[in-house]
Amino acid sequence: MNALNEQFYSGLPVNEISLSDLLRADHLFFRVPDDWLIVVTDVKNSTLAVQSGLHETVNLIATGCIVAVLNIAYKNHLNIPFFFGGDGATCIIPPSILNAVIQSLIIHKENTFNNFEIDLRVGYLAVSEVYKQGYELKLSKFKSSATFSIPVVLGNGLMFAEKIIKGEDHRLSIIKSDEENLDLEGMQCRWDRIAPPENYDEVISLLVVAMNEQQQGIVFGKVVKLLDEIYGTSQKRQPISIARLKLKGTMSKLDLEMRVKFGHIRFIYGLYNFIMTWFGWYYFSTKEGKTYLSSIVDFSDTLVIDGRINTVISGTGAQRVALENELNELEKAGEIKYGLFVSKESVMSCYVPDADKAHIHFVDGAEGGYTKAAGVLKLKSRYS
Repeated sequence: MNALNEQFYSGLPVNEISLSDLLRADHLFFRVPDDWLIVVTDVKNSTLAVQSGLHETVNLIATGCIVAVLNIAYKNHLNIPFFFGGDGATCIIPPSILNAVIQSLIIHKENTFNNFEIDLRVGYLAVSEVYKQGYELKLSKFKSSATFSIPVVLGNGLMFAEKIIKGEDHRLSIIKSDEENLDLEGMQCRWDRIAPPENYDEVISLLVVAMNEQQQGIVFGKVVKLLDEIYGTSQKRQPISIARLKLKGTMSKLDLEMRVKFGHIRFIYGLYNFIMTWFGWYYFSTKEGKTYLSSIVDFSDTLVIDGRINTVISGTGAQRVALENELNELEKAGEIKYGLFVSKESVMSCYVPDADKAHIHFVDGAEGGYTKAAGVLKLKSRYS
């Protein structure tokens, strides 16, 4: 594989136009190289786990999947697209890191089952197979805030890969290595549930799929425009605000982090981070701490476009009713199907690597927002 191909994602330009305009600009999307691979992880029976009160555990397991892959990519000087789904994650990677990624995720899968009796599905599919089956997979970069850009996918390629990997016949094929290792360095879950910003009273987890793959960009552009018109800019509907952030330095929170991160409890790690968390607000009163706090909002991953729209937003009940009325019209016209779940808070897990790398904060609605919204969408698809 040539070096240029390995740097495919790094080389994509970052688009600073509006998202609704970007989604309609097909010439700003680029075909993912045939020899790249789609890695999918997914918590089996996540709806049941969420109903059992394990929504934060499920979120952290999904976060761990992305952190494991990103740490491998960074060590190999690679930049890759990733997509957080609440109860799972998807990454698109070059073949040079496939074995390391899958072996790392298998250890994560084993730790997850041993600690929580939760079954984490892990699999991958070649991008060439997606194209062979007639699906599209086109990628662009969107500048979602002053300091953060996200991958935007058009085409149903990732959804096709998910369907194959979630099938009972899917089998993993990797070359075993003595260098098996799980590195979740940088993964944290120190924040308490986050209430909506002032003057808002709810958090919405929304999933939207387009019924026609060829019209996806146009249809998604309509949906994003609706969000802008009803809720205001992405900054105005952002569910994370500095005023609502509260550290939760309990040992149970740290125990969860350690069991997901290491597969077991580490006493010294737990004690050190327990103390550091209690001193957290002193740090946040310093100049450096205030800078970090202010950057959390910018680095919050509240919008995922992976061939679907997945977003967590805050607003009022009246705004939600207006949005649902408009989405229902698009659904009746056969353009979309959507799932929506309302909660009173959001939850956030974090990836805070070395100081020279941007931190990332993965956001979901409380009570398993994305998982609940996906359940609504599945029911609609089943009975349509």
